[in-house]
Amino acid sequence: MLAEPTRDRILAAARALFDAEGEAGLSMRRIAANVGITPMAIYRHYADKEALKDALMLDGMAAWEALVSAITEKTAVGWLAAVGEAYLDFALSEPRRYEAAFLLSAGAARRYPADFAQGRSPVMRQILARVAEAGEQGLLLPVPPLEIALSFAAITQGLVSMYRAGRFSSEAEFRAAYQRALHHCLHSFLKEAP
Repeated sequence: MLAEPTRDRILAAARALFDAEGEAGLSMRRIAANVGITPMAIYRHYADKEALKDALMLDGMAAWEALVSAITEKTAVGWLAAVGEAYLDFALSEPRRYEAAFLLSAGAARRYPADFAQGRSPVMRQILARVAEAGEQGLLLPVPPLEIALSFAAITQGLVSMYRAGRFSSEAEFRAAYQRALHHCLHSFLKEAP
């Protein structure tokens, strides 16, 4: 049986420390000790701590992208609502991977608007495609898809950030508020029924 590559072992050790302690736990010395290498050996695989944070962010994004890829809803608006629910589930069930994906300061993080408009984010690319599809079906007001997607992202991430900061009295209250806000956000862009 082949041994796991050192680069993968370093990332696994970094993820374990990040899962336990957040960004404060990302000590190169502790990561090296957990892998059984010297701290300097890490730099053969990751140029610096920022490169390791980028790898953690990309790992979190890969987990998020896998969840979105599993959504089977066929209608564009229903799919967008399902993405909002998947985001909530990801944030609550895998809080550290969510944090790595969306809150960790990482140089490789995608930037608004260029990276999203140019399709560099697989999830945003799918969101924009569903928004465009709903627009082509005459379901949406004439608002640029990127503006709709940004509003959607701001609502979902903003509410999760409020919950993580203890701004809701219970998870049940948070979930209910999140679902109402998500519904209002999506429906604010829909044309009224004739």
